Amino acid sequence: MEFQTDTAALLEGVPHAFFGSKEGAHQFGFGGPGDGADVRALRAAAAQSLCPGGRLAAPHQVHSPDVVTVTEAWDDAAEGRPVADAVVTATPGIVLGIVTADCGPILFADRAAGVIGAAHAGWRGAVDGVLENTIAAMEALGATRANIAAVLGPTIAQASYEVDPAFRDRFPADAARFFAPAPEREGVPRWHFDLPGFIMARLAAAGLSKIADTARDTFSHVARYHSHRRSTQGGEANYGRQISMIALP
Repeated sequence: MEFQTDTAALLEGVPHAFFGSKEGAHQFGFGGPGDGADVRALRAAAAQSLCPGGRLAAPHQVHSPDVVTVTEAWDDAAEGRPVADAVVTATPGIVLGIVTADCGPILFADRAAGVIGAAHAGWRGAVDGVLENTIAAMEALGATRANIAAVLGPTIAQASYEVDPAFRDRFPADAARFFAPAPEREGVPRWHFDLPGFIMARLAAAGLSKIADTARDTFSHVARYHSHRRSTQGGEANYGRQISMIALP
């Protein structure tokens, strides 16, 4: 099966990919449209394309700061997967997976230690510490911050992410630089929120120096990515997800 993917030079040598929608043909989330068995088969095929013989470990995501350390893959089914928003492992043959549809997928690797991670960071997860918790979980497996590389995959861009005062008020004052003024709506102030910039700043503040952003906007690249916000604004009943994976061969 042929997939549409993005990769990052910073993770060269570590099997990884940010899998796109391929003009809507590929939908990787159990919560999205389509039959669950088809989603499961598509996810398995993507994992095999990355790491032949590997097994996918993708959690049930809930916008939490929680991390699961994986030593053995679980059944990749719609129900029964561990609830978390990040996964880490030092076990060969494990393919870590995270699904997104505007939120930030971040893939991590410490090549020297043989430790990898994957995290799902929307604004809530980023604020609550999912990135820092992922790094700490990798350290518990032997990784070091100086050696950890982290890459942010396709995420909604600032120009596409308009927010209201209630959203902005959820952030501390020192996050003001991530909000750019937008035209008012019915007299109510609006801003454009820089989620990729916020994520990258959190990674840097956590002590990582090897970080990169693929700079792909899920909202505007209609043929390449699913977007929750785009689907919602279009009045669609449901929306698809892309998946990001990283593996230890």
